[in-house]
Amino acid sequence: MLEALASVPGGLERARARAQAALRQEWDIFGTPVVFGEGRPVDWFLDPVSGHRYPVEPVERLSLAVAGSDPKYPWVMGRLDSVVALGQGYWVETAADVRARLADAFVAQVLDFLQANPVGQGVHWTCAMEVALRAANLAQALAMFSAAPAVARPDFLVPVLSALAEHTAWVEAHLEDRGAVPNNHLVSNYVGLLVVGLLFPELPGAPQQVSLAVGGLREQMEKQVHLEGTSFEGSIPYHRLSVELFTLGYLAARGAGVPLGPRYESRLRRMFHAVRAWCSEQGLAPQIGDNDSGRVFPLRDREDNAHGYLVGLGAALFGDAGLGGGEFVDEAAWLLGRAGQARFAALAPAPEPVSVSFPEGGFHILRGAGVVITVSAGKQGQGGVGGHSHNDKLSFELHVDGRPVIVDPGTGTYTREPALRNWFRGTAAHNTVQVDGAEQAPLDEARLFALPEEARARVVAFLPGKSVDRLLVRHDGYRRLPAPVGIERTFRLDRGERALAGRDRFVGTGRHDVVGRFHLPDEQARVVSPQVQVLSRAGRVMEEPVSFEPLVVELGPEGAPLAWVVLEKGLTARLVPSKYSPGYGRVVPSLAVEIRGQVTPPAWLRWGVVFR
Repeated sequence: MLEALASVPGGLERARARAQAALRQEWDIFGTPVVFGEGRPVDWFLDPVSGHRYPVEPVERLSLAVAGSDPKYPWVMGRLDSVVALGQGYWVETAADVRARLADAFVAQVLDFLQANPVGQGVHWTCAMEVALRAANLAQALAMFSAAPAVARPDFLVPVLSALAEHTAWVEAHLEDRGAVPNNHLVSNYVGLLVVGLLFPELPGAPQQVSLAVGGLREQMEKQVHLEGTSFEGSIPYHRLSVELFTLGYLAARGAGVPLGPRYESRLRRMFHAVRAWCSEQGLAPQIGDNDSGRVFPLRDREDNAHGYLVGLGAALFGDAGLGGGEFVDEAAWLLGRAGQARFAALAPAPEPVSVSFPEGGFHILRGAGVVITVSAGKQGQGGVGGHSHNDKLSFELHVDGRPVIVDPGTGTYTREPALRNWFRGTAAHNTVQVDGAEQAPLDEARLFALPEEARARVVAFLPGKSVDRLLVRHDGYRRLPAPVGIERTFRLDRGERALAGRDRFVGTGRHDVVGRFHLPDEQARVVSPQVQVLSRAGRVMEEPVSFEPLVVELGPEGAPLAWVVLEKGLTARLVPSKYSPGYGRVVPSLAVEIRGQVTPPAWLRWGVVFR
């Protein structure tokens, strides 16, 4: 592993930095820094944003619904990613005194957590997913520190192994398979049982827990991952979480000679290919659906929407020619070592990704000439429950030269601010058309993790071509209005002109107020008189002759714009304040391009985006 990691630029230095942060007991919790100091007790129950401390009492009596608080913040600490980071430092450091210091810190932090969090009491036992992933991290770290004298002492080893047995017994007794639909939580339950049971097969209950986990993972792979390789969660950020979960289970099983079967492996391969399909040249994924910044591999810090590393991991894991040509990444070195490096090095660069439609997942990608457009048009995720879906049908995210230019605003928060949660889920927070101020599907304020299947979004036509791609999508969410109306949106990407033509067509009755929006990741935009060539290129990419407004919205830094939004004659745009959440728990001010008008179907609105 060390040989493989040394071949990754900066890999050793990043591991040392992670270990030093863990030594200082320092966490970055969704953008909020928390530091307790080396050797000091950790306040495991603290929500550092609200200041609320969750009490240590039996989970049956503990309420997480405390106004203004969010249990996900203490869960970040309680998942014990930090002990894996200490183990990374123990592996890469060569000085005996530094290694001993890291081992002592591992012992102290684990005992501190176990003493402060009795089984079944407090916030860290309220979610079996968190218990399972903490057990997996603790088991892996224990294996990483197996050569350390401080760790081999019975007064540490006995309580820690006992705690692992308690964790797996708790997970087995509290499997998250009884909700509206089993999802990534249940997968994490099985992964935790599998990792602990295979690393420490002598623990009580380990053989039957491994058997339970193997059967469960096989079943959930087929239920939660479509044949095309997309997660059933209805969220691209949650696809990243699912890939890491199913990969950790696969690695643990393969390392122990436990087969998960060819169908499991086949769908896992396709999950990596889906990531490659929608990532930009900078490895950034679109933020469609919920984003709770969740990960499973605590091996390198990554930006919330950075998914490209998974392509390199998949290439090293499977030696898959369709994933070749990228970067051999830290995660591949840590998880696969020299064998993974050899598989990766043997691959020739794969052809550039092309436009592709994932109808089961509901994501459709038009790309080329440095442009990636990801369109949301499909069923609500989680089998129609929509727990991590948004009212984003016919919305899109646009990346130009690897950089997000028109974005999905993200998630913001879950339970801390229900109103903010619902704003980010709502139609107005997405790059689509809103009719008469209504939602595409009703938002129930009492159900923050449910969104009914009302819009019935689907693809009418997907026609990729040599230089021009065309996508026609539709939804019927406004058929329930007193004067029903359906919406069709056409995307036409012309790679030669490096421009996108859009048309929103309204079919139905009555007269309607409509608002179209394009959300931006920042406040860098302005209304300008464009150069003649901008309007000329927009005209050439349209499917029919169009006259344009003389003013356009310029996107990106002043003096170095990235794109221009162009509107047909009669439409005017204004820039309005908005919000952008680049990752869970963070919200920054931004702008949105807003287009207002009235239509009497049959009617259409036409617009375009011309790229630099």
